[in-house]
Amino acid sequence: MPEAFVLFKTEPTKEREVYMALSENESVAEVHVLYGEFDLLVRVSSDDAKNLAGMLIQDFRKITGVRETQTMIAVDY
Repeated sequence: MPEAFVLFKTEPTKEREVYMALSENESVAEVHVLYGEFDLLVRVSSDDAKNLAGMLIQDFRKITGVRETQTMIAVDY
């Protein structure tokens, strides 16, 4: 099952709205609030790589308040 960790920068005062929108996504396993350069850390998983890519490229970018993301795709070692 493909997984990724995504760091989010949000627009000022939009952290909670983005947090709530991410929490409602069934593919989101965890959401954490951060202090520092990024505002949120999210762990997502999907049935296959194509669905994961679609979620990362389309769904997350449409969330109001998301300014920037940085994605790290996890691989088996």
